[in-house]
Amino acid sequence: MSKKVADVLWEMLAKAGVQRCYGIVGDALNPVVDALRRNGAIEFVPVRHEEYGVFAAVAEAYFTGNPVAVCGTAGPGVVHLFNGLMDARKEAAPIIAIAGDVESSIIDTSALEELNPYKFFEAASLYTARLVNPEQARAVINTAILTAVLEKGPTVLSIPGDVASADAPDQPTDFTIAAPAILRPSDTDFEKLVRMIDEAKTVAIFGGDGCREGRDEVIELACKLKAPVGYSFRGKQWLEHENPNAVGMTGLMGYGGAYNAIHEADLLLMLGTDFPFSEFLPGANVKKVQIDKNPKHIGRRTPLDLGLVGDIKSTVSALLPAVCEKTDGEFLARQIAHTESFHKLLQHYVEKGPAIKPIRPEFLAATLSELASDDAMFFADTGTACIWLARHIYGGKNRRLFGSFSWASMANAAPNAFGCALAYPGRQCIALCGDGGFTMLGMGDLLTQIERRTSVVQVILNNEKFDFVHIEQQEAGIIPFGVEFKNPNFAKIAEAMGAKGIRIEEPENVREGLAEALAHKDGPVVVDAVVDPLALAMPSHSPFHTVKGFTLSFAKQVMSGRLDTVIKEIERNVGIV
Repeated sequence: MSKKVADVLWEMLAKAGVQRCYGIVGDALNPVVDALRRNGAIEFVPVRHEEYGVFAAVAEAYFTGNPVAVCGTAGPGVVHLFNGLMDARKEAAPIIAIAGDVESSIIDTSALEELNPYKFFEAASLYTARLVNPEQARAVINTAILTAVLEKGPTVLSIPGDVASADAPDQPTDFTIAAPAILRPSDTDFEKLVRMIDEAKTVAIFGGDGCREGRDEVIELACKLKAPVGYSFRGKQWLEHENPNAVGMTGLMGYGGAYNAIHEADLLLMLGTDFPFSEFLPGANVKKVQIDKNPKHIGRRTPLDLGLVGDIKSTVSALLPAVCEKTDGEFLARQIAHTESFHKLLQHYVEKGPAIKPIRPEFLAATLSELASDDAMFFADTGTACIWLARHIYGGKNRRLFGSFSWASMANAAPNAFGCALAYPGRQCIALCGDGGFTMLGMGDLLTQIERRTSVVQVILNNEKFDFVHIEQQEAGIIPFGVEFKNPNFAKIAEAMGAKGIRIEEPENVREGLAEALAHKDGPVVVDAVVDPLALAMPSHSPFHTVKGFTLSFAKQVMSGRLDTVIKEIERNVGIV
């Protein structure tokens, strides 16, 4: 029996290292999924919602480095893949999407469930192909795989059912995935960089996810230059732990001395970061150098004195013996002292948490960080969950932190944790979920976790509102509107579905409840934590427009008859500024 095109697809994907495919079956996809069944080497993970499957795949692909497949049938199923593919593109995760397509004989006739994959996936996919002839199969599948793996992002293969079930040409399916190339600046630019570092009295480093492979080299350089090290949210898990020069984050979730460090230094080295909040970066008074392997990142957030293309590990490795060691540690000591001072401020509601009701989210997150294992994997929904992850969940050599940090989609944490629970069985996978995000996507596919008995711990910040949007509206100087909703008892829902449910309403039960959740190994857990809906988190540096917005919003709320709400919000946030 000759191979079908769909057989060739899965054979090549298996050779590329794909271990799982997440998705939902459907008419146009049936021949593809039937071939997946015959193949047997790749696990199919059926989910309740395609978007849930893609978010799971993104986390797995990001951390393992291996490509992961996702699938959806023609039209509506394909559309549900889009948001997760955008996340994959932003987080640089190698995802290969198999999109069902209408029969090749009716393409471009506005058939039921037909869409143009080239137009639809243009923003989300690094490479999109429509398989309309079996002769294309090897070439386009090869291109989709190599693009996803080597360029680190999503690709899409749109396959009509009749083509998937057609006989494949007798062609070899072997291919080669090249190892990542060593990329560093030219000698001329490199020598200029060395001169700028040697001439600067004080140097600060601001690093991002690009420091992932070069973490040790960056910290060694920082120690040699007596340079404080700040980091973006994506850089936190690589540059925070076991780093004597760490000074925290900047931005609206910022903490520590990072803002002061990068604004007071003579020279700022931006390493592997595409930090998007330009208002928190220094102006012309600080010389700035940016090094990134992606040329499109260079200089697009702030004007530079020098922009260099290179991967951080090889570039910094070459830089270490070339620069002179600095001896004056006063600048670094000042930023470390500022960081330690702000850290004490962050502990205000952690230390007082056992006696404060409603439960302070700072206390909840800090307790969770303390109780979790040294190799736990944490995932945060977009919103205030990210604030508590940034400030109160501490990383470590083997701990991992992840979220939709660059795309900022809602509802990513539960599926992210699910994907990594499959990829890393036995490891603690903890999702810090917003109540809005969990009800949007996490609740339905809790059934998927239950069926597979995956030990995912979902901690829901139950404050009955879109809390981060509430804060954004206050920053904009307007009265919060459209952000509140009523929640059920999530623990009871979890129990009714077959998961373990734990509801925490009293602060004295936080430690016991979280410990019970982390100790549970027989399937998923939902922790319904009723937290203070009025908790705020101010950054270590607040731009004038932010302070002005809060002041104006409070004034408008008072004038509109909400004085009691304003007073409560102020009372419950004493000590954060």
